[in-house]
Amino acid sequence: MTQDPLDHGPITREEIQNKIDQYGCYIVLVEPDNYLPSYAYTIGLYQKFKHAEIISFGLSTALLGDLLNSACALITSGSTLNAGVLYDEFIKNYPVQFLDVDKSYHSDYMAICNIFYRTDNYPTLQMVWPDKQPLFPWEAGFNSDWKFKQPLLDRNTDFKFYEEKNVAVFTTRHVLEGKPILYVYHNDDGAWQFHSEQEPDLKDSKLVCLEEITKIDLSVNELYHLSLGKRAWREAVNDPWDWE
Repeated sequence: MTQDPLDHGPITREEIQNKIDQYGCYIVLVEPDNYLPSYAYTIGLYQKFKHAEIISFGLSTALLGDLLNSACALITSGSTLNAGVLYDEFIKNYPVQFLDVDKSYHSDYMAICNIFYRTDNYPTLQMVWPDKQPLFPWEAGFNSDWKFKQPLLDRNTDFKFYEEKNVAVFTTRHVLEGKPILYVYHNDDGAWQFHSEQEPDLKDSKLVCLEEITKIDLSVNELYHLSLGKRAWREAVNDPWDWE
């Protein structure tokens, strides 16, 4: 008999199912760290109502939990939430919208949901909130201080970092000449380093934009979540990344 991965987690499959049966969904809350924003997502809306799961970012986990509970209550009462529609029921005086989440993001942000369904093939909507104007993140004039509080999960599957694409990062001529990226560092000050050697020679240093690094090796996108002061490494180019 195959062992259930949820048997070894902080929550069991039975506990999740009990919440779904009782309330309509189970909500996972993820606290922020020194780099990534907080977020929350549902499990069970698809199982119980054939409705898309919901994920949202960037507010306190308490508020995110309230928003997702409100969404679950609407769905339980028979409503269907749709992408591209303004909804005034969630935040007083501010509308929210939903985006259709690209399924490639499920493994990045919804691991427990994947395990529960034993697949990543289920629909998800992202609840996106505006700034105080109110403008949404894709609209001109949106508050730039809030730009990276909400990654937009319907786009940018080839660039998942919480940075501008043209932000300067450190690498070496060896990487630019074709040697594989095996060591990645996210410094305490936010600077990124991408190297083929654990301790590269400073005389070989080069400054390039982060997007160029992702084009050299798309797999570095897997390290979008690397917190400040942490590092990642692998033995060879086709090996999985390990990180602190």
